[in-house]
Amino acid sequence: MIASARDRERTRQEINTYSRSLMLSTGVAELCATEATPKQEAFLHRVLSEEMARRDRNRKTRLLNRAGFPVLKSFCEYDFSGIRFPPALSREELLSCRFIAEKKNLVLYGGVGTGKTHMSLALGIMACEMSLRVRFYTVTELVLKLSDAYRSGTLERLVRDLKQLDLLILDEWGYVPIDREGSQLLFRVIADSYESKSLILTTNLEFSKWGGVFTDEQMAAAMIDRLVHHGHLLIFESKSYRMTHALMRHSAVTETPQGKETT
Repeated sequence: MIASARDRERTRQEINTYSRSLMLSTGVAELCATEATPKQEAFLHRVLSEEMARRDRNRKTRLLNRAGFPVLKSFCEYDFSGIRFPPALSREELLSCRFIAEKKNLVLYGGVGTGKTHMSLALGIMACEMSLRVRFYTVTELVLKLSDAYRSGTLERLVRDLKQLDLLILDEWGYVPIDREGSQLLFRVIADSYESKSLILTTNLEFSKWGGVFTDEQMAAAMIDRLVHHGHLLIFESKSYRMTHALMRHSAVTETPQGKETT
C-alpha cells in the first residue's frame, strides 16, 4: 500500500517529535523529506517509536523501584462501599490522580484493616505509571530516617530529595508516639510539602488526638492546618478486612461420636 502525501507528512512530524524527545537532531526529519523512500521513512519511524516505548517502560520501572512500596496493590476488585468521600472529591476524580497535579492532600482515616494502606499503595502505583515521582514510608520509618540523617549531617540532602517528589505517602500516621526531635523533623517535611507536592496520610487517629502523639499541641495544630487547607478527608467505615477474613475466625467443624458438631 502506497502512503499518501498526508500520511508521510504525519510520519515525518512524529519522527521530528521522537527525535526531540530522544535528543536527536531535527535534521533527521529533514533528511527523510529529501532522501528517504517511504519504506525507509516508515522503518525509521518504527525504530524511534519502539525506542520511546522502551525508555518509557524503563522509566516507570525505575520510579516503581525507587518508590519503596512494600507490596504492589491495584484497585482491581477493591471495595469502595465502606468509604465516605468528601463532597469535593468523587471516586472518579480520585482514580484520575488529578489531586496530585493540583498538589492536594489526602487523609485516609479509619480503623485498622479497612483498606487505607491498600488505597494509598494503589494510588502511588498509578502515579508511577503516570511518570510521577513517589515515595512510600511508614511514619516511624521516615522519622528514623530523618533522625539518622540529622545526626550524620545529611539531613539537607534527604530534605532536598523529598522536595523533588510529586507524591509522598506516609502510612500509619499516629500509630506510635514520636519524641520532640522526631516531631520537629516531621513537621519540616509537612511544611516543605505545603503547596509544593501532594501527601497521602493513613491514620486511625482523629485530629483532636494528634497533639498527644507529637508531644506538642501547637505543632500538631500547625500540621493539621497545612494538611487540610488543600486536602480531602476520606473516612473508612467498613469492618476490618483482615479480621473478617482471618483464618482464626473460621474454626474447623468436626463431628463427635454422638453426631453433634463442635468447633
